Amino acid sequence: MQIDKEIDTRGLNCPLPILKAKKALTDMQSGQLLRVISTDGGSLRDFQAFSKQTGNELVEQQTVGEDFIHVLRRR
Repeated sequence: MQIDKEIDTRGLNCPLPILKAKKALTDMQSGQLLRVISTDGGSLRDFQAFSKQTGNELVEQQTVGEDFIHVLRRR
């Protein structure tokens, strides 16, 4: 998977990971992929809701150790 941009939001709690992802997506081209790394357990459902509300596709979510990794495709 070709990731175009990655942001590290470890240590930040809701809503900061979403806000940082939203800002990062505005600087990206349609179809590009953004990876967000978070330690906020609530980010799993937050990014699902964010994807539905904004139309940006949630391509993948995974848990690696204490990190929650979300991959979004810019609409």
